[in-house]
Amino acid sequence: MAARTTPYGAFNFIVNIDGQEAFGGFSDVSGLSTDITVAEYRNGNEKENHVRKVPGMHKVSDVTLKRGIVNSTDLWAWVNEVRHNGPSAKRTVVVTMLDEARNPVMAWSLSRVFPMKYAGPTLAAKGGGDVAMEELVLSVEGLEFEQVA
Repeated sequence: MAARTTPYGAFNFIVNIDGQEAFGGFSDVSGLSTDITVAEYRNGNEKENHVRKVPGMHKVSDVTLKRGIVNSTDLWAWVNEVRHNGPSAKRTVVVTMLDEARNPVMAWSLSRVFPMKYAGPTLAAKGGGDVAMEELVLSVEGLEFEQVA
């Protein structure tokens, strides 16, 4: 099979929370990133006057999920679980990008995840055509990337 040279579209993806596809699906996923801090160090007997850069700790960014409000309370139930049970409510979230034929091609696995912010819709009577959206910001401790195809 020849290597693909056309980039994948960013509009075809699935979000699974603890192995179950979230009801209603999401329209946006943002924040899939990790940062590695850099420590600067210089030996006192270095001949050149410059620092060496040493990789240090890494951290994973918060991930934001957005979806149109549907007749489901699954996200709010998770928020309540975190409010009442704390760390035991952490879950695994997997975001899988699909190709045009809906075959999985890449996946981002988020570990030890819990919602840290929920935002309901902005309601305005003047619009009429806008979709009511809810937003969930996730605290993420681990991020792994896998090429599926």
